[in-house]
Amino acid sequence: MLTQHHISIATAADALPIAQLSRDTIERGLSWSWTPRRVMRSVRDSASNVVVARQAGHLLGFAIMKYDDDEAHLLLLAVQPARRRDGVGSALLAWLEATVQVAGIGAISLEARAGNHEARVFYAKHGYREVGLREGYYEGVEDAVRMRKQFAP
Repeated sequence: MLTQHHISIATAADALPIAQLSRDTIERGLSWSWTPRRVMRSVRDSASNVVVARQAGHLLGFAIMKYDDDEAHLLLLAVQPARRRDGVGSALLAWLEATVQVAGIGAISLEARAGNHEARVFYAKHGYREVGLREGYYEGVEDAVRMRKQFAP
């Protein structure tokens, strides 16, 4: 397992590479909705965290999470295909879960493509339970599986 990466808060310069990774990995087969402009809105949003994992200055992965008073919503998490199974996604998720626990937020929810077995297994491995289905969630093309992880008060 390669662990030589650093996680930090995203900057304006990260918006384009984050958007491109989202388009190429998460949004494949859909219209490009997480454009650089939309990512930048999340970077600037005080109720969101956009975090990146880097190695030697190269983007390995990212995550975007929105926070409410009682629950956080993981909007996106992606890792470069060549770096999957290297612990990058787990490290990003652990960073976000730590912020939730420090803030006293009780749960994280997310949606994953119903056909993305790899993502569903990844989240299940980290304690997320499948709690529902949103039919046609992805532009009517694919359903979403709703997942949730509850944290102790």
